[in-house]
Amino acid sequence: MKPEERIIVALDVPTAGHISVDGDEITNMSASKLTQWRARHVGFIFQMYNLIPVLTAFQNVELPLLLTKLSKAERRTHVEAALSIVGLADRMNHYPRQLSGGQEQRVTIARAIVSDPTFLLCDEPTGDLDRRSADDIMALILQLVKEHGKTVLMVTHDPVVARKADITLHLEKGALVEAGRTEGAMAGGAA
Repeated sequence: MKPEERIIVALDVPTAGHISVDGDEITNMSASKLTQWRARHVGFIFQMYNLIPVLTAFQNVELPLLLTKLSKAERRTHVEAALSIVGLADRMNHYPRQLSGGQEQRVTIARAIVSDPTFLLCDEPTGDLDRRSADDIMALILQLVKEHGKTVLMVTHDPVVARKADITLHLEKGALVEAGRTEGAMAGGAA
């Protein structure tokens, strides 16, 4: 995870200033409050899927819910809904090694959305995929924005992906600089 991403989700503390996200001042929260805040508000989607190979797709998606007070039946409902949204309801009992790269990334996205977070932090979500799979993943992320009201903050080097953003920022000498607004449906950035 890049330094700017770590600061946005308060894994690192800035040396000066404050961070406020959706009205929550997170800069001075205690470690336990930050953990609760991240669990409620942030869904992480990484380039290298970070799936646990000995767990099925269902079990990988269920992981974040194990930290909640949801019953087993409620967790099952949430996991099945998330896997259905990403088009993998029929693959829930498959292990990562039985899935394609695009399917593994869909499991990662299901895990990110299973707790219905406020926003998704995407770190190169298409970087390890072929163009067709990358386009499918971007279509899914745009669907999450349009149909499910998710806010997406994405770091990417892929200009095709960056062009889909409402706001594009570039990291120049340690500072984020707005590159322009497009007619896309999400916030993204190019590092």
